Amino acid sequence: MDRRTFVAQAAGLLTASEVLPATAQSPSEKPRVPLTSIRRIHADGVNIFYREAGPADAPVILLLHGFPASSFQYRELIPRLADRYRVIAPDLPGFGFTEVPDERHYKYTFDALAKTILTFTDALHLTRYALYVFDYGAPTGFRLAMAHPERITAIVSQNGNAYTEGLGDAWAPIRRYWEDPSAENRETLRQALDPAGLRSQYTDGVPHPERIAPEGYTLDTALMARPGNMDIQLDLFLDYANNVKLYPKFQEYFRNSKPPLLAIWGKHDPFFIPAGAEAYRRDNPNATVQLLDTGHFALETHVEEIALATRHLLSNTTGGNK
Repeated sequence: MDRRTFVAQAAGLLTASEVLPATAQSPSEKPRVPLTSIRRIHADGVNIFYREAGPADAPVILLLHGFPASSFQYRELIPRLADRYRVIAPDLPGFGFTEVPDERHYKYTFDALAKTILTFTDALHLTRYALYVFDYGAPTGFRLAMAHPERITAIVSQNGNAYTEGLGDAWAPIRRYWEDPSAENRETLRQALDPAGLRSQYTDGVPHPERIAPEGYTLDTALMARPGNMDIQLDLFLDYANNVKLYPKFQEYFRNSKPPLLAIWGKHDPFFIPAGAEAYRRDNPNATVQLLDTGHFALETHVEEIALATRHLLSNTTGGNK
């Protein structure tokens, strides 16, 4: 095994079955692991940061992250898909390294996030793509799908909810905030977003939480600490009630368009429980469900399984390249 392959395997980017004998490689060969590029583009008055990998003319997968994360959560998934697909993962406004100028006077709602990401896809001339949605990425991406159903080739929903029965008990303090958006209820949520609270998003429901790499929740904590960012997140907590009101519209889209859909779920997620995954079958005969022995951030523990299931779904779909 040469050094390049050894490093890739040690980093978890190649499995043992993917490693070729040293005699089968030469110094002139391209690396087996696709490189991920860091890019920015202006759309909807926002400087959007995104990660991209894969051939420019390959079928597109748009990865939309969740709370409290960013496109960084897809760091291990992107290279596992980019050999065959053009993979694009933006940071939503208010998250990661996307920059919203003060003069934009951005209102942080899910309608606004979806409008910005729709403008982002237009700026990149994406007219056909599969959606991979997680957590907040689901109500954002489903708005895109309703606006342009002809663009969607398939959907992977990884703990991305669209059904009231999928809302777990962990939503109780947020539901109280919906019912009574008082300063007291807002402060209760603010206190829950301390470093320990953000870490728990990654570790709750995970059989071996000590195996969760610290980089994800550490980066989330640092970015949450930026001036004004906590209030952005609290505004989005309040606005999530409007996503619940839209659930019937999302379900109508599933019934009408019937996109090939994989609901792949960490079954111990305290926020979005397995009933939300199973419910997709009710409205979409093309939906399949796979439950994993993990929590909310399933990619932190089951990236290989999720990548394989995603590739299987997409290999059975047809569509344009962009």
